[in-house]
Parts: sequence; structure tokens; C-alpha cells
Amino acid sequence: MAAYPAGEWVDVREERQPTTWTGRITEAYESLTAPAHRARSSSATRTDHDPHEDAGASVENDGTDRADQVQVAPAARKRTPRADRERVVRAEVIRALLLGVRPAEPGQVAAIRLIGARIVGDLDLSGAEVTATLHLIRCQVDGVIDLVEAQTRALRFRDCEILRLRAGRARINGVLDVGGSVLKEGIRLDNAHVSGQLRMSGCRLGCPGGWTSEDAGWSSARYPGDPREQDQKHTALWAGGLVVEGGAFLRGMTVTGGLRIQGARFNGGLWLQDTTIRATGRYAVHADYLQTTVMNMGEGFTAEGEISLRVARISGTLSFHGARLTCTKGPVIQTRHLDVGELLLTPESIEGGVDLGYTRVGLLADRPESYPGAVRLDGLVYESLRSPATLRERLAWLTKHPAGYRPQPYEQMAAYYRRMGHEPDSRRVLLAKQRARRRTLPPAGRAWGVLLDAVVGYGFRPWLAGAWLAALLTAGTLVFSLVPPVQISLDERPRHFNAFVYTLDHMVPVSLFEQRAAWEPTGWTIWVANALIAAGWILATALIAGGTRVLRPASTSP
Repeated sequence: MAAYPAGEWVDVREERQPTTWTGRITEAYESLTAPAHRARSSSATRTDHDPHEDAGASVENDGTDRADQVQVAPAARKRTPRADRERVVRAEVIRALLLGVRPAEPGQVAAIRLIGARIVGDLDLSGAEVTATLHLIRCQVDGVIDLVEAQTRALRFRDCEILRLRAGRARINGVLDVGGSVLKEGIRLDNAHVSGQLRMSGCRLGCPGGWTSEDAGWSSARYPGDPREQDQKHTALWAGGLVVEGGAFLRGMTVTGGLRIQGARFNGGLWLQDTTIRATGRYAVHADYLQTTVMNMGEGFTAEGEISLRVARISGTLSFHGARLTCTKGPVIQTRHLDVGELLLTPESIEGGVDLGYTRVGLLADRPESYPGAVRLDGLVYESLRSPATLRERLAWLTKHPAGYRPQPYEQMAAYYRRMGHEPDSRRVLLAKQRARRRTLPPAGRAWGVLLDAVVGYGFRPWLAGAWLAALLTAGTLVFSLVPPVQISLDERPRHFNAFVYTLDHMVPVSLFEQRAAWEPTGWTIWVANALIAAGWILATALIAGGTRVLRPASTSP
């Protein structure tokens, strides 16, 4: 069996020596069943298979310079039909080598490294404990790489074409690198654990749209399967419960289907810039209960489908800055019960509703155009806002709830302005709240609300009462100066009529100046006097109702 020292890449190319590559592979593979003295080798191994004859890997431990081996590797791109035939490697041979069919030579690091090979069959390592490193570069894997419940060292499948990678519940001690690869039927990483980084930048992922629950292994004759598992056919990355200790770099991917990362934990952050996701089902990114330090879906990120982050925990920044988001059914962003330090909701373009219900945000950065559709804000709590939006635009933002009036968003915004020391803005928000609430009341309540609004602005504009009082006093004084009332008191004390005092005496609920009892209006001025009395009672009642709100202790929290 052929072996190469650790760090050496195997160039699958046509041999220059008279002996054919297939022949050398055959000799090496036959040595697997021969006595140990027939083949001494290092542990980093390369295997090929010819369609017409069994082959393993060749022995090259003759001191060939490693740098030369690496330099000639690109020659694999220029192949003859013969070379294409001889670069085929059977998956079962790789499996046998990884599982220790040949013990590692002391002083060497076990590894299989292939460049430009075609691997036929399924590479089944499910449940295995793999101590060798597997590196595939620019390889074509016709079958499934199955690592379910396996324990492995670092895995690198760079710029490869793979049918499907299954690694559910796997434990990978190191990096998992599939950067630049094409995975026709996607990846399964549910409940896997990666101690290093997850590198998927530049990948092209498809989803197993034609699979059934039986194909996926989730149902049997006795168990029909969980209906929720049917989402698998719409999911390119199925990674619920995945734990990545390092960073997860998913930049520049092209995904057909969705990313399902429910309950996943990314201790080093999740980076999705320049990635394009076209959902075939409901979700583009299904990340409920996710935990991470940073989640960056900005700067070129494009999603067609819903992005769900319900009950997620993001200690740092969640960014949509510069993203292009579209969803024709349901909200394009769903963050109910999300807890995040900083939310950058400033996409380049967005189409669809936004659900921020019961989200807790340290800093919310947005723009008025960030909300082209319905917005759910009930329960949203934020410490600070960073936006070019005016107060008028903010008040319009509060009215976009699809179910109509909700009091909490108004209270939250008023509390925010109050903490910032903008008391007038806080009062305007609370006034807008009362006006929005008025539309939900029965006719009698709406009428009383209109009156309170007009007279004292629901108590938030007490100066209106003074304006009404001044206007009524002026009008009454003018009327009673032109048409004086008739004196009806015949007591001995001399009395002098004063139109201003007479008007004021009508407007106060209790006569203070004894003008109203001493003179009586005549003709049409009787209606004026009665109107002044009614107006006085209304003003007094409104002032009391409004004053209750003004004097009530203000809360600094919603």
C-alpha cells in the first residue's frame, strides 16, 4: 500500500515512468494482504482505482523531493483519457485506510491527501473513530460522505464536487473545511461538534428535493417520521444543535434551499456576507434558539425567504447592513423574543414585513425605509435608537402593526425619549398613543376623547385650556358690553356692572364675584350666558382629567 510522508500531496497524474500508474497501484493494494515485510510505508496514503481492475495506492517512499510533488499537482488539470481513467479511487479503499487496515509507521502522521481524484461509491465512516487526517482537493465524489456519529481529526474538502455530506452528531477535532466545494444535495451537521472553525466560504449548496423520509432515515415501517423533518427537502444545510467552537465562515455561498441552524451555537461568530440564498420552502435562514457572539448577514447578503431568529441569543451584533431581503409570504425578518446587543436593520433593499415582537435590543440602528410592510413591535424593548428618522416618522412606525393599536410600543418610545431628556417628544408620543387608542373606543368614548384632545390635549397640552379660557372671556366680555344685562338685585349696596367680571363669574363653577346673581341677561344673550356656564364646567373637568396625567409620576421604563 502506498504511503506518503505527512504533509505531502498526492498528484493524480499520468506517470512518466514506463510502469503504468494503475500497475503500481495494483501492486500496492495487493500488499495489504501480504506479510508486513512486503510493504513498509508511512501513514499518509493515496489510493486510485481503475474501472477494469482493482487498485489501491502506490508506495513512493524513495526520497522524492516533497516540494516537487506539490509543484506538479496542478498538472492534474491537463489530463488524457488514460489519466482520467487512472485517477479513479474507490471510496471503500479510502475507508479501509482511514480505519487502520494498515497500521501507521512510527514517527509518521496518518493522513490521506488527494488532489484531482474521482472517488466512486459512498465513503461510509458512520460511527467510526478516525485518527487520520483526510484532505481532498479538487476531487469529485460521486457518492455520499457519511460521517454520522463519527469522531475524526480535521477534515478538508476544498473545491470538490460532492453528492452529499452527512455528519450528524459527529465530533470533529479541528477544522471542517469545505470551502469552494459544490454539494449537490447539501450538508447535514445536526448536533455535530466542531472544535475548530467551520469554513464553507464559496460553497454551492443544493437541497435533497427528491428525498423521502425513508431516504433520509427518519421513518420506518412502524414509525412514519416527524412531519417537521419533511423540511429536509427544502434545506441545504441541516445543522440544528451544531456547536462550532471557532468562527463559522459561510461567506460568498450560493444556496438553493435554506439554512436550518436551530439551536446551533457559534462561539466565534457566524459570517454570511455576500451569500445568496434562494429558499425553496418557507425559510431562507431558520435559526430559532441560536446562540452566537456575532451574526453578520450584511454587505452583499441576499435572501429570498423568511429569516427566523426566534428566542435566539446574540451577545454582540446582528447585522443586516447592506443586505437584500425578500419574502412574499409572511415576514421577511422574524425575531420574536430575540436578545441581541446591537441590531443593524439597515438593508440595501427589503420587501416584506418585519416582526420584532418581544425582542430585547441594546442598540437599534434602522431607517424609515427599513419597514416597507407591516411591523410588529408589541413587546419590543430597546435601550437606544440610532436613526435619521424624525419623530413624525417614528410615530408612523408605531402605526404599522397589522392588528392595529398596541399601547406598549408607544410607552417604550416615550420612555426612551424621557431617558434622553427629550420631555416634549415624550409627551408627543403619549398624545399620539391616546389618539390611536381613541379609534378603538365606542362612539361615546371617542366623543369624550375628541373633547379632551381639543381642550387640553389629553392633559399633555394644558396650555390649550388657557387659550380656550382667554377666547371665551374675550367673547363674553364683548357680548355683555354691547348688550348689558338687567340688574335684579335691589339690596342697598351699590353695585357696578363689569362685563369681564360678569363673564368670568359665569365660567367658574361657583359664583365668586356675585355678578351673576345681581344681573340677568336678556334676549339672545341668555344663550351666551348658559354656554359660558357649560364651557366652564367642561374646562374644569378637562383640566382635572388632564392634570391627573400631568401630575402622575413618570416612569422611565415602558
